[in-house]
Amino acid sequence: MKKLFAVVLAALMVVALFAGCGSKSGSGVKTLESGKLIMSTNAAFPPYEMVADDGSFEGIDVEIAGAIAKKLGLELVVDDMDFDAALLAVQQGKSDIVMAGVTVNEDRKLVMNFSDTYSKGVQVVIVKEGSDVTLDNLGDQMIGTQRGTTGYIYTSGDYGEDHVTAYDNGASAVQALMNGQVDCVVIDSAPAQAFVEANPGLTILDTEYTSEDYAIGMNKDNTALLEAVNGALKELTEDGTIPAIVEKYIPTK
Repeated sequence: MKKLFAVVLAALMVVALFAGCGSKSGSGVKTLESGKLIMSTNAAFPPYEMVADDGSFEGIDVEIAGAIAKKLGLELVVDDMDFDAALLAVQQGKSDIVMAGVTVNEDRKLVMNFSDTYSKGVQVVIVKEGSDVTLDNLGDQMIGTQRGTTGYIYTSGDYGEDHVTAYDNGASAVQALMNGQVDCVVIDSAPAQAFVEANPGLTILDTEYTSEDYAIGMNKDNTALLEAVNGALKELTEDGTIPAIVEKYIPTK
């Protein structure tokens, strides 16, 4: 009887051991779903995140997130939604990270944690060719932006909400410019280049509007994930992985 009890006890300990292992990722970092890193994004911000021809997701942020997930022994899951919703997802515990060309500012730091900077963005102004819009008279124009982005925050703060129209994504803002509904669009330089190349008749003002740092947003309660992500970012930067990903989408040569 004692021997039988010992065998059963040993079996239960083995089951408990494997069950415990299954509750965490390979790195020991707690995520919403075991073995997965859920990334909320707005996949309409090329070249940082966009939908490929086959329906999958691609771009700088997607590849960097994939490299981080691999480093942490996790499977990346991309959840596409509006930009505002992507930011809220980490705050409400519906995603582990948010990457969507997210800029760090004081208001956002109050509601989420941010990783170290992994890329720098520059806000520029898209106008129609031949337009008389300049940075000096920007306050006299109707400005299009993507809702919830720093482009909206900066322009509405500088010129007032009456001079800014927010759209669900950058493509919609650019279409509004093409249709004559706004006089210009303020957006990150990388997607701006992509939009201008895809829409003849548009150009970008020579002088940048402002510059900013991009980082990964996370829930305030998950400091272990923040530490793990920062560690992965450091290693991926030092071994050349992140610079190579950025160079792939934004060539400097």
